[in-house]
Amino acid sequence: MLEKTSKKLVPKTSKKTSTKLAQEKEKNSHYDHKLKLVKKYNLSKEILNSMLRNVFLSRKLDDTEITMKKQTKAYFQISGAGHEGILSAATQVLKPAHDWFIPYYRDRALCTGLGVTGYDMLCQANGNVGDKASHGRQMPAHWGDVDLNIVSKSSCTGTQFLHAVGIAEAGRYLEEMENKGLDLEGRTYYSDEIIYTSCGDGTTSQGEFWEGLSTAIVNKLPVMFMVEDNGYAISVPTKVQTPGESISVAFANMPGLKIYKCNGSCPVESYATMFEAARYIRKERKPVLIHASVTRPYSHSLSDDQSMYRTKEELEAEKVQDVFNSYPKFLTESGLFTKKEVQKLLEDITLEVREEMKRAIDTPWPDVSTSTDHIYSDDIKINDAVFETEPQFSGKEDVPMAGSINAVLKSEFKRNPFNRMWGEDVADFSQLEKLDNPDLKGKGGVFKVTSGVQRNSQEGQVFNSPLAEANVIGRAIGQAMRGIKPVVEIQFFDYIWTAYMQLKNEMATTRYRSGGDYTSPMVVRVPIGGYLRGGSIYHSQCGESLFTHIPGIRVAFPSNALDAAGLLRTAVRADDPVMFLEHKHLYYQGYNRTADPGAEYMIPFGKARIAREGTDATVFCWGALVQKSIEAAKVLEAERYSVEVIDARTLAPFDMDAIVTSLKKTNRLLIAHEETKTSGFAGEIAARVNEECFEALDAPIMRVAAKDSYVAYCPQLEDDILPQKEDVVTALRKLVAY
Repeated sequence: MLEKTSKKLVPKTSKKTSTKLAQEKEKNSHYDHKLKLVKKYNLSKEILNSMLRNVFLSRKLDDTEITMKKQTKAYFQISGAGHEGILSAATQVLKPAHDWFIPYYRDRALCTGLGVTGYDMLCQANGNVGDKASHGRQMPAHWGDVDLNIVSKSSCTGTQFLHAVGIAEAGRYLEEMENKGLDLEGRTYYSDEIIYTSCGDGTTSQGEFWEGLSTAIVNKLPVMFMVEDNGYAISVPTKVQTPGESISVAFANMPGLKIYKCNGSCPVESYATMFEAARYIRKERKPVLIHASVTRPYSHSLSDDQSMYRTKEELEAEKVQDVFNSYPKFLTESGLFTKKEVQKLLEDITLEVREEMKRAIDTPWPDVSTSTDHIYSDDIKINDAVFETEPQFSGKEDVPMAGSINAVLKSEFKRNPFNRMWGEDVADFSQLEKLDNPDLKGKGGVFKVTSGVQRNSQEGQVFNSPLAEANVIGRAIGQAMRGIKPVVEIQFFDYIWTAYMQLKNEMATTRYRSGGDYTSPMVVRVPIGGYLRGGSIYHSQCGESLFTHIPGIRVAFPSNALDAAGLLRTAVRADDPVMFLEHKHLYYQGYNRTADPGAEYMIPFGKARIAREGTDATVFCWGALVQKSIEAAKVLEAERYSVEVIDARTLAPFDMDAIVTSLKKTNRLLIAHEETKTSGFAGEIAARVNEECFEALDAPIMRVAAKDSYVAYCPQLEDDILPQKEDVVTALRKLVAY
């Protein structure tokens, strides 16, 4: 059909044809842009092929795991489908065993590109001995490879950012120490290393994403924050939870942060972005945020069905963008590859993965005897006799518990420059130029327990943290993984809960979840307890049982200055994570003081102290209840009863043998602690005694504890809520009279 014009007759173009021509023009424009990038960044056919191979390999591994799940040869599956473009590009510019990686569960293509084999991954899906990431302990897609610096990742979303910050800080500190001439004793770093950490768009809503990002910016750390934005956090769209509907928009004006945005479904565009970002970090040693738009062709996991909340049109449109389809299309239509080459590569990888699946399924499961391996250190056992040393006393017996802890920190930090301490207000000064000012005493902690430690240490060993408990612990975990020994402080036990995820799901599980490949030995000092006027609800809590039941954590709760010194030095020199609980009321008491026991005095964990010998009843106690029990025992002595008081010293482990030995004499047991009675640790001890030495009991096991209440501000109410000497006396009278 011809259309008449004033000049000539021209063919009439239909609307459909016009749209097609526009699409073709747009496609050609995109191809021209990509081809220019290929030329600009010298992307050889070898590099383009490497990225294509990795895209195919990652996708085929996802598909194979889905098949294994259907065959009950795998028991969980979560895919990285749609994310392969940006990740395949990342592996071309990042360096395994040089840089550090804390990937999240969609980063399959990153790991394959770094050198993790398909066999390794399929073994993890099956849970067998071929699983190098977790040795049969974690679900599939929980990456880890100690030889490649891929850090074992937990299931928690958002915790990894603070670990990345800690790993970066450790690298910088190691460099500073070597520049000062110190022997790193096998610890390694590279002056241009990058610490890569990643997440999906949903995880950017976690507070620890902000904490990690802000700490990296303030301290100018070489951390690459990768956000793989597939548009959904399970079923929740990005725009529902992100300011400006985009994380790169939300942080656009963040001072000190370089932001890169790219089409993560295109390996060529992603390569350009990754190349520039990596070059910037290696040179400037500052953090970057990469916001990569990707697709999610498969549901969140096999337990999800995205067709229930995403339209067919939306999913069809994503197929066009999906790197598995769009990248081969670009390579063939631009003439860089032939269709035959692409098809041959896909067929080869399909066959390769099929064979790896057969091998993985035939690989045996771990022996059941190994099920509880790597919960605690086998190299340095915290209850070993090596930690049992005799005190070498000097000076007067007037050192309070706070002073003995302070002395240990000073001596241990002088002894080992790889000990580091931080927390809220723990340093003498944040501004280092004030250290030499004789008119300023410095802070040194709210209870002055860390006073002077910074001044007596090397620069960088002691510093202040932000007002963020998770920040303190998360960074410590990262540093501990690189051979630094963090001795950190949570200012008040009552505010530890924002760090509980890091303590329970990260610190405690690092060794176990990696099969011993990674560890996080550290000491967490925590002022705890009541009996201080004015403490009220949020400065008087005890809650030690919330840590004693976590495998992987050691718990100390000293009652006096001598034990605090011996146990803390053991905790610092041992190889396990330790919660070191310091009772605030006991810091400066007169009755629990000591002379200086010397710089080598240590006490093994799990060895109780007989605070007072007796024959008629046993009191097993810790913390502030030790002195109250001793005083109660004196009251009973006036009534002609002999009461043995055992100071537990540590609760994980606790000294069951000491209880058994005492019960052979007394046949009666009272357990006294400051924590609430319901679900307090006394219940665990009572259960063990009932199971293991019931025949030794001549009376029911009794408990003295706080009422099941919060601690009130009014002194009279506080005294009624917390256990007093009179409560112990009453319980003992009832016990000996039974």
